[in-house]
Amino acid sequence: MTQQATCDIGLIGLAVMGENLALNIASRGYSIAVYNRTTSVTDAFTSGRGKQPTVVGCHTLADLVAALKPPRKVMMMVKAGPAVDDLIKTLTPLLTKGDVLIDGGNTLPSDTDRRTREVEAAGLLYIGTGVSGGEEGALKGPSLMPGGSPAAWPLVKPIFQAIAAKVGPQGDIPCCDWVGPRGAGNYVKMVHNGIEYGDMQLICEAYWLLKHGAGLTNPELAQVFAAWNRGDLDSYLIEITRDIFTAKDPDTGAFLVDLILDKAGAKGTGKWMSQLALDLGVPSTLVTEAVYARCLSALKDARVRASQVLQGPDMANRGDKAEFVEQVRQALYASKIASYAQGFVQLAAAAKEQDWPLDYASIAMMWRGGCIIRARFLDRIAAAYRAKPDLENLMLAPYFTDALAKAQQAWRHVVATAATIGVPVPAFMSALAYYDGYRHANLPANLLQAQRDYFGAHTYERTDKPGTFHSEWLDLRKPVT
Repeated sequence: MTQQATCDIGLIGLAVMGENLALNIASRGYSIAVYNRTTSVTDAFTSGRGKQPTVVGCHTLADLVAALKPPRKVMMMVKAGPAVDDLIKTLTPLLTKGDVLIDGGNTLPSDTDRRTREVEAAGLLYIGTGVSGGEEGALKGPSLMPGGSPAAWPLVKPIFQAIAAKVGPQGDIPCCDWVGPRGAGNYVKMVHNGIEYGDMQLICEAYWLLKHGAGLTNPELAQVFAAWNRGDLDSYLIEITRDIFTAKDPDTGAFLVDLILDKAGAKGTGKWMSQLALDLGVPSTLVTEAVYARCLSALKDARVRASQVLQGPDMANRGDKAEFVEQVRQALYASKIASYAQGFVQLAAAAKEQDWPLDYASIAMMWRGGCIIRARFLDRIAAAYRAKPDLENLMLAPYFTDALAKAQQAWRHVVATAATIGVPVPAFMSALAYYDGYRHANLPANLLQAQRDYFGAHTYERTDKPGTFHSEWLDLRKPVT
């Protein structure tokens, strides 16, 4: 079919996210051309939910490109990986200088680095953007984290900021702004997802402590999470957790959460963040523990067998129930601060290595609405970075320093109680260990360096004079009686 160049943007891939983004774009007054590899999917959309004058269905990529006003903007909502590369190769000959290709998937930042260079070499512009908020966010207002070719941002900014979630006192601050060049946008989205992993694991550990340590029922848990959502922990994840504890299975009448098998899945972005943290040499321990917790949960059959053999305490906390609930709340908030601190430290390390001019206050506001980790305390994070843009660690901002000090006694009690009664809380423990490690001027790495030098001549530095040293430890050792 022959198309007239009337559409503001094109979108390829009409799965759940693509379809809802297309509807969001159309609802903001923009015309959009859509294409799906399976023609029947395109036709079903344009004759159903997308049946409106500003949505144009296309049966070929050539038709899609022909339908777009120059400079053309094409958003790819397809599976990350080789499919994106294949689509770029197909689209590039159809486009002309200055046109923009946009990848809206969860893409490895290094892939976006490479694609930006390749697409720019062909005379085109490229954007790799994080899109967070799931199905509802895509339709009503996601958080968008675009990076890539800086010249592309003015071309897509009006559309992106129109469809993004809005926050602020007047509800007019879009949760979308330019992140930085090359893979910066995808890196920020990856860190968002890693923080999401940590948040979810911390909430699950709080649930398990309250269920097994305090004996709370599902209705009581719903009340606790409802109360928490009215305070400092106000967030999307706390809100939906509250709702989950009220849902019953229509077939059995039992609480649905109790019928769900305890085997967690993962799509990879949490693992990427952990791997890249290791490459950078930064301790993003919360996301790593969260990934490992999912891996351990997947060993369901092995855990069932082990439960018949391995012994532990009776998982009962006989202290005051209401007091313990409050202690868990404080521990959760403190651990959450540590988790976000780690995420921003990793962003800063990546920005230094990649020469990205990241604006951390802006990033916090991009996460304030539309995305999965949206939470009230992101306002506090944004304020901390506005006050000190080069803030070394979020825990050093006065508000968070004070919050951690106030929560410390409860935090330690919860971790100690969990260990005593045998409830696994790896994320709580890791968060506290990070806090304690970071606040100590001295750590036992002096012994570690001595060990490395002893067996491998790896050298060490000294506290009393500059330089690098190696010792002949066999000559220096003394008999131990």
